[in-house]
This record gives sequence, C-alpha cells and structure tokens, in this order.
Amino acid sequence: MADTPHSERGATIARPLAPALAPLRDLALDLRWTWSHAADDLWRTLDPDAWDRLENPWALLHDVSDERLTSFSQNPTAMMELARIASAREAYLRGETWFGRAHPRALRSIAYFSMEFGLGEALPLYAGGLGVLAGDMLKTASDLGVPLVGVGLLYQQGYFRQVIDAEGRQREAYPFSDSTSLPIEPVRASNGAWSHVTLDLAGRRLYLRVWRARVGRTALYLLDSNDPLNVPADRGITGRLYGSDKEERFLQEIVLGVGGWRMLEALGIEPDILHLNEGHPAFAILERARSLMQRAPLSFDAALWATRAGNVFTTHTALETAFDAYDAAFVERHRAMLERYVAQLGLTFAELMALGRREPNDRAEPFTLSYLAVRGCIASNGVSALHRDASRRLFRGLFPRWPEHEVPVQQVTNGVHVPTWDSPSFDALWETRCGKERWLGSVDNLSDAIAAATDEELWSARGRSRAWLVSVVRQRLARQLAARGEASSTVAAARETFDATTLTLGFARRFTPYKRPTLLLSDPARLTRLLTDPRRPVQLIVAGKAHPNDVAGKDMVQQWVRFVQQPEVRPHVVFLEDYDFTLAEEMVRGVDVWLNTPLRPWEACGTSGMKVLANGGLNLSTLDGWWAEAYGPDVGWAIENKGGPPSDAADAGDLYRLLEEEIVPLFYMRDERGVPVNWLAHVRQSMARLTPRFSAHRMLTEYVDRMYLPGAELKQAREESGCREASALAEWERTLRAHWSAIDVGALEAREHDGGFCVSVTITLGAIDPSSVLVELYADAVAEEPTVRVAMTRKEAVPDMPNAARYVAELRTPRPLWHFTPRVQPRRTGVSIPTELPLIAWCRR
Repeated sequence: MADTPHSERGATIARPLAPALAPLRDLALDLRWTWSHAADDLWRTLDPDAWDRLENPWALLHDVSDERLTSFSQNPTAMMELARIASAREAYLRGETWFGRAHPRALRSIAYFSMEFGLGEALPLYAGGLGVLAGDMLKTASDLGVPLVGVGLLYQQGYFRQVIDAEGRQREAYPFSDSTSLPIEPVRASNGAWSHVTLDLAGRRLYLRVWRARVGRTALYLLDSNDPLNVPADRGITGRLYGSDKEERFLQEIVLGVGGWRMLEALGIEPDILHLNEGHPAFAILERARSLMQRAPLSFDAALWATRAGNVFTTHTALETAFDAYDAAFVERHRAMLERYVAQLGLTFAELMALGRREPNDRAEPFTLSYLAVRGCIASNGVSALHRDASRRLFRGLFPRWPEHEVPVQQVTNGVHVPTWDSPSFDALWETRCGKERWLGSVDNLSDAIAAATDEELWSARGRSRAWLVSVVRQRLARQLAARGEASSTVAAARETFDATTLTLGFARRFTPYKRPTLLLSDPARLTRLLTDPRRPVQLIVAGKAHPNDVAGKDMVQQWVRFVQQPEVRPHVVFLEDYDFTLAEEMVRGVDVWLNTPLRPWEACGTSGMKVLANGGLNLSTLDGWWAEAYGPDVGWAIENKGGPPSDAADAGDLYRLLEEEIVPLFYMRDERGVPVNWLAHVRQSMARLTPRFSAHRMLTEYVDRMYLPGAELKQAREESGCREASALAEWERTLRAHWSAIDVGALEAREHDGGFCVSVTITLGAIDPSSVLVELYADAVAEEPTVRVAMTRKEAVPDMPNAARYVAELRTPRPLWHFTPRVQPRRTGVSIPTELPLIAWCRR
C-alpha cells in the first residue's frame, strides 16, 4: 500500500452562477439544510415546483432554469433574504460553541470512521440505523463545535431501493448515484489537482479519489474507487453498500480503514482520537500504528501502545454471527495482497491474523474485525445498558479467566439529533418554551421548560403533525399504487385514505426475524377488529426493507402487503415501500405511537423510537435496547409478558392487550374541550424526561468527557520524548507475557482479628517485578451483595522461595470466607487493565 500522490482526472460539474448568486452554491452544498430549514422559503421562491418535488437545494440548483435564476437575482426582496441567510450561516459557522467554551484547545480533531453515513436522501450513503446514527453524530458535532471529521466511502449505487410488486414481493433496484449531482466537492491539493490516495493491491495499484461533504462546521471525507485509472473490477469496490460479495466487502474495509487514515494524513489532519463506528474500519488501527512507526523508530508493539490510547470503538452488534469475519481459507487467498503491508508493520502474517482471533494461536479461527477493534482501542462501548452486557458476553473470549462483568465494554446509550427529526409544529413549540439555541449547548435545563407546555399547545401541535402525515401517506400511497399499475379507482381511493383525527400507529424497521415485524399480525382477525372499530378507530403505517439475501425477512414483507390488500382493512393500514431517510422523518414526526417488537436482548439500541419523543409521540416496545432504560408507566408502554418466559405468542397477547385495553381507550378519553388530558400527561412526561436524555447532544458530550479527552491526554503522555513511555510499555508487556505462567498463587489463610479477618496468601512471582502486579481478594456479586475487591499488601518475603512473599489484607464482611479468592493482575500507572493487557492469575484451589 503505497504513499499518496495527487493527480487530476475529473471534477464536479459546478453550474456557473453570477457573483451575486454565489452564496446559493455555498448554502446548497452545506448539508446543514437537512436540519436547519431557515432557507426553505428562499429555495421555494427560486422554483416552487422544483422545491416541492425535490426539497433538495443542490438538486434544485442543478435543475433550475437560467430564466428563473435571472428573475431571482432581479428580485430585491429575494436578494435581501439571500444575504440575510448567508450572513446567518456565517454567524453559525464562526460563533462560539459549547466545546469552545468548555474545552478550549483540548483536542485537535476526532476522526469518526463509519461504513455508512445517513445525513439525508440527497447523499444516500447509508443502509439503516448505523448510518443514521453516524449522520446524527456529524450534525451534533457541528452544533456543539466538537472538532470531529467523518471518514467514509462514496458509493456509486449504495444500498438498494425497495419496490413491491403486485404479489407483494420485495424487489431490489440499484439506481446509480452520479457524483456530479451529489452535494459534495472534490478535494483539491495545493497545486489544484484532485487529491488521491493509493493502495497497493496484489499486482496493481488502486487509486481513490477524495471528496468532501460540508455538514455545518463538520466535514465528511469520502473515498471513491470509481476512477478511470483503475481496472474495471476495482472501480466497483465502492459500488454497493453491504452487497453479497464477500471479497468486495473485505476490500471496502481495507479502503475505509487504511485508505481513510492515509487520506487524513494527506489532508494534513492529525486526529487525537480515532473513533470506529462498528468493526468495519478496524484496519485504521493498523495504519495509524504503521504511520507512527514511519515517523519514529518504533516496533509495532510500541506504536500500538502509543496509538491505542487514542482509539475508541463503538460496537452495535448483539450477535456474534453478525460480526464481519473472514475464514482462514479466505484470508489465505488474499495473502499475497496483505503480505507486503504486513512486512511494513514488522509482523508476520500469523501475528497479524492473531490480532483478529479470539484465540490468537488458533489458525483455523476466522479473522474478525471486531476483535481487532477491541484489542486496538483504549475504550470500547455498547450503545445501551443491555447491549453493554450482551457485548461483554460476546467479547469475553478475548479476556480469558476474567469475570464477565469486568470485560471492558462501557455504555454510551445512543441518541438522536433532535433538530433533524422534529416536525415544524413541534420545532416551534420547543423554540417557544426552550429558546432558539436549545440544542447548541447543555440540555440540562430543557426538561422543566418543555414540561410547562399546556395541553392546548401539545394537542394542537399533535393535530397539525398528524394531519401533515396523513397528507404525506395519501401522496405516497397514490404514487406507489400508480407505479404498480393499479386501477385508477384504487389510486383515487388512496388519495382519500386515513383520517387526521384518528389514533395513528407507526412501525418501520429492517425486516428480519429477530425484530419480529409480523408480531402484530399474529391474530389477523383481532388486528382487523382493532383497526376498524367504528367508535375508536386506529390507523397503522408499516414500512421496512429486508436484506436482499434474507428470505425470511422478505416473506414477512409479503405477509404485511397481503394483509393490507384486504378490502376491509385497506382504509386503515398501509405498507409504504422503500423505507428511507425521508419516510422515516415523515413517520416519526406524525405518528401518535411508535411500535417496536424485537426479541430481547437482540436489539442493540433502536434509535427510531427516540425520534418520536420530540414530536409528542409515545412508544410501545419490548423492554429491549434503549427502551429498557427509558420505560416508565407514565411515558409509554412495555411489552413485558409478566406471565412467563419470553415467547412470540405471549408477547403478541400482551401487545394486543395493551392496544385494546390501555392505549386506544386513553387516546379517545376526552374532556369537555375534546382534549385527551391523560394522554397528554404521558406526552408531556415523555417529551420532558426522555427527549434531552436520549438526544445525540447528551451522547456526544458523554463521548467527549468520558473517552475523547482522557484518551487524547493519555496518548500525548505516551508519545512524549520520542514515545519513550510507549516503548517502555511494550517492553513491560513482553516481560509479563513471557513470565506470567510462572506465577503461583497459594491457598488463602485467615484468622479472626479486630471484629473481622486478617487474611493472607503466599504468592510467587518468579521473574516479575512485584511493582508490576496488583494482588487482591475478589468475591463475585451474589443476591443483594455487590462484587468485592480488596487490595492486598505485600509483606515479608518467604525464605527459600525466589521472589515469593506473603500478601495480607483486613477483611470485614458478613459474607463467608469461601466467597473470596486471591488473584493477581498487571498494574502500571496509566494502563487500562484488562483492556490493554488481559492477564490474570487466580488461586490454584
């Protein structure tokens, strides 16, 4: 994988604009318009028809006629508004920020690597929740002034688009995304040439073009293999997102990790923190270490000790089978491509593979990127409390003999970028109650402010949001049916479907068995009665895609479509095809209740339900992911199945019962004004308590305070004086690994002392310096008793036993002594154990 040259082979086609209209281009290229709608009326003035059709400033600017541009430039009111909005944007970009106030000069930058980014439909580089979360991170970093840059891939086709045929079957389409029509720019080198990164593959060089998307104060840099100098197969490396070709995925992950880090260096960006959003970009860990090895005479081990301090890994996977893993035979086929790079790392091929294996010496074990990520990062985190616990189980094999609860996976529960997802009606309500800059700093004071909203304000905003969603459903459904070739009468009826005053439920997920998207279809007759009740009707919007290879998921899609096609329910339920970013926005803004039915504990987090919070929507979900942390009987409903073990049948019964006996009656219980006061009490509590707590603003500040700042400080300390500390740590690790097996922990001895016990144990350390270890008494948590750890003190040496000594501790506990056992673990200031060195020795009993 070679150094990075720069050359030019094309550019974005930029429409020439008169100087007075130049600000239009800057506004259109800044994806801040995906959450700040201050300029919407300006774009509508430029071309009302095109705006209503596209709602995409960059596409509109390409599509608008010269005559309309001229007319716009001759309109004094429009030009004054353009100047005002351009000035407001500049004020936002240059204004004081939360991060600037709280942490001035604390970080140079954070490089956020992700396989997908969901910023909006104008830039379709995402498949689902992982990408939307990444997009929300970039937007929030912009609002808070956190110096974060995104690193991703520019896909020519991206993820598939869903089409439902006349039989209700899902079909996949892969429209081509022309880079010249996307709101991105080629990155230019100082000599004006298009910036490129190169990688050496087996017998050939891969050229990667560099693009930039503006996201307010934040930048997203993208690598693109569709360069004419590449062989045809290589041009397609960045073709599809999550395609079925395993070799393509492997190459994409090398491009993202290795090429992404080289791209940052070529751009002069020096991140203090590397944040991996899932395991896909884990090769960046290796490239970051290799880069440091080039600048300083270090071994790979020393370089990893230095750089690991600034690496953070977020895992979103709840099942081991979902990890990206490559079997030994696959990796062996690509050995020729990797060996030159392995040599640059100063490793053998077997040593590289060991970094991605649970059991490093098992050469038959697959190479798993998430294992490499855990080993190469100072901090790893799950995305909810339940997912943290699930992740500790998944990664326990990397920390042999350590208790599961000590597996070093932390928790940072996901959040959503509220300004992206709130409706115009609720955006106005939040602004009235909490101020214009409510999401530009701390969210600590928002709960009390929004809790003061009156019933009239909440119900009025809900009514407007629901009515808007009904109009959207009618338009989408009519367009969908017409494209399918349905009769004109059926299309006409679609334009009258739904009612703006009816309780509206929404379900939109990836269709896969563990999410149980057909749980609500368990009893079709019961569901039909619920939907068609003449006194208390219910309407339901369903959307979602199945992966092209997921046969069971596709069957679930077809089950819903066939149910929807029944004449008796057709006016009350719709399946909207091609669930995407825009449809998600529309649904979460307008539904009254968001449904979620995953099989616990397989939902890592599930941010879709968070997006209804700011819009006065309520949640009905199994107690999985984020809802296990958020749920309370005054903010929503939980499918708990209190009568026995989890089962689809029991959960379906609880789902129907909650809808029939609690949710529907509560919505239609009105006071003399026609207002559902008790329903709105739930809405008020949900908005006030949960919206700030599950916002991306809270999430990102947690990352900054708990991971980014400590990691950057530790990395700096290890790299001082030519990485002296990192080199010392590498030598320290080698010594401990070489002699750890010789540690002998004797049996525990105890005597009563001063109302407690004086306990002692003889420990032989062999060639290991006593200052390099921590000896402690340990007891697992039992019943109501927490885990106990008591440090033991080294006392007198044991005669005739080299480097053996008695360790003692005072113990006062109601628990029996047999609960306790001595153990030995590494210890050194500034080292995270067991994250960085998972050695441990226990009593031999």
